[in-house]
Amino acid sequence: MNAGAPINLRYEDIVLGAEFETAVHTVTEADITAFADVTRDHHPLHVDGAYARSRGFPAVIGHGLFGLSLMEGLKSELKLYEETSVASLGWDEVKFKGPIVAGDSLRVRFRFIEKRPTKNPERGIVVETLDLLNQRDEVVTAARHISLILTRQAARDATAAAQQ
Repeated sequence: MNAGAPINLRYEDIVLGAEFETAVHTVTEADITAFADVTRDHHPLHVDGAYARSRGFPAVIGHGLFGLSLMEGLKSELKLYEETSVASLGWDEVKFKGPIVAGDSLRVRFRFIEKRPTKNPERGIVVETLDLLNQRDEVVTAARHISLILTRQAARDATAAAQQ
C-alpha cells in the first residue's frame, strides 16, 4: 500500500501517470458467499466447491462483479477522494482476465490517465486504469473508472459561504 498516499485529492492535485497500489485482501469462501447472497447470484461456480472443481477450478470462484467491487473498495481505503468525490461516472473496458479463487490475495494497482474540466468550475473528471492482481502478480480484472471530483474552486466557494 502507498503509505503516505495523499488524502482528499482535488482535481488540480491529480498528476497524470501517478500510480498507486492498495493493501492486500485475501478472499475467503465467506466473502464470495456474502456477495452471492447480496446479489442473489448463487451460480454453483460461486457456492459449490465440488461443482467449481468439476469445471477445472481449485475452489469456488468469485463473481466477476465481486472483483470489480473489490477494486473500488480497496481503492477507497486509500482515501484519495474521501471528502472530494462527487460521483462515480462509470466503469468501462472491464475485462475478467482470470478467476478469483477463494484463498487468493488480491490488491489493486491503478494509474491516473486522463483528466478534464467540466462546465461546472467546482467539479472535474478523472479517469483511472485499474488492475486487480493476485498473489502471483497476474491481472484477474482490468478496467477503467471515471470519477467526478471537487476542484479547489469548490473549496474556495465553501469557505466564502461559511464566512458570510
